[in-house]
Amino acid sequence: MKTVFEDLHDMHGHYGFPEIISEFDADKLKAFLEFRFKFLQEELDEGMTAESADDVVDALIDLVVVAVGTLDSFEVDGQLAWDRVHAANMAKERGIKPGRPNPLGLPDLMKPEGWTAPTHVDNVGLLAKLYNK
Repeated sequence: MKTVFEDLHDMHGHYGFPEIISEFDADKLKAFLEFRFKFLQEELDEGMTAESADDVVDALIDLVVVAVGTLDSFEVDGQLAWDRVHAANMAKERGIKPGRPNPLGLPDLMKPEGWTAPTHVDNVGLLAKLYNK
């Protein structure tokens, strides 16, 4: 079974996106990134206004497709980024964050002493054209 990262990479290749996006200059990449964030907001808004369970599932999957697809479009290794964030999250501890509203009583994930945040400096793909000037 393939991962969502592999599926989105295959889909983009099927439609020729990588060849097009790799030719974008910094200005076009910035516009593309802004477009993708607006696309995520659109999918989030659809989820917030869902009228059925089916609509919720569709909106959540669409959010994953757009988010993972954006990583892939920018040539970021999404699986590597996921693994790093997941490992950092699993190193956190259950607790209650003072000052954060918690009406559902779920535990917060707290950063213990010595916790290390994940870094992606070696895995930013085409985003380097926008932020590493």
